[in-house]
Amino acid sequence: MKKISTLIIFILVIVLADVMDADAQRRFTARQRYSSVGVTVGAMNYFGDIVPKVNFSSFSTNATRPSVGVNFTRRVRPRVSLRGGFTWGRISGDDVNSNLGNEAENVGRFRRNLSFRNDIKELSGVAIFDLFENRNRYQLRPDFVPYGFIGVAVFHHNPKAYYERGSHPGLSESQDIATGWYALQPLGTEGQYTNLEGTASPYSRIQIAIPVGVGLRYRLNRFWDLSLEVGWRKTFTDYLDDASRGYVSKSDILAGTSSNPRAAAIFSDRSAEGPFRSEVQPDPSGTPYGRLSGYGTPQNQTRGNRTDDDWYFTTSFQLSYILNTAPRRPKFR
Repeated sequence: MKKISTLIIFILVIVLADVMDADAQRRFTARQRYSSVGVTVGAMNYFGDIVPKVNFSSFSTNATRPSVGVNFTRRVRPRVSLRGGFTWGRISGDDVNSNLGNEAENVGRFRRNLSFRNDIKELSGVAIFDLFENRNRYQLRPDFVPYGFIGVAVFHHNPKAYYERGSHPGLSESQDIATGWYALQPLGTEGQYTNLEGTASPYSRIQIAIPVGVGLRYRLNRFWDLSLEVGWRKTFTDYLDDASRGYVSKSDILAGTSSNPRAAAIFSDRSAEGPFRSEVQPDPSGTPYGRLSGYGTPQNQTRGNRTDDDWYFTTSFQLSYILNTAPRRPKFR
């Protein structure tokens, strides 16, 4: 969080410098304004409840997934541009692959055995603030420009988890579910489709985020720029990974209105499917879905931490082409 606060202060300093430079604004006419289109290719990660450590800097390289995007940018002031863009990216997390069973601080996550992937589709609008101004036309823009950006985004997400038939010990064929990826929001893995007091309502798959980040832009030639950019998205949901609150009794889940109660019971607690099958215990609520001690019942530790919302962030390269939008001059006859 300190890094994000420092970044916002950096952006505010640039904004203040731009606003106070009234002389530059008077000489920045339509001839100096220009537009560009760009494509981005990069990587996407997330911070939430299914990460190696409870730390904002927690990072797992094997959870890195691709992202791509397109955008349109319009320069409106010597230091300021406005950009609208669409980005698709994937985030993921896996308790077993990102932790070791013999690490005392992470053994709890390892035994929890939750995992997910989530495809993010984001529409964003941001203001970009350059450290170095350009009072001239695009042909005379600086070669290197550090910049910061901040804005607002709307995104659609859909957390899913994979299940392989037969991986949950002790289930008969009629109690098991098919192999494949399952969308978790319609299942209500934390009791969203039960009448239990204290459970959360079903979360929306359309959410708002605040994009903030930094970048470095390099002029390749007259029309082309190449940028390296790192951006964070502050979201207002704790369900990018479908984990936020506590366990719910599996018997209550089976009696609820989930779109697939058997799948909801399995995905609510994956501890029995992990490396400790010899320690699997019966479910106290009487269902056939076993669990490890300390997991899978309302009296056990929570699945997630609802006091902190999830984040996702991108690292990307952007190739931009400047549109030659010089004002047309009247023809003389």
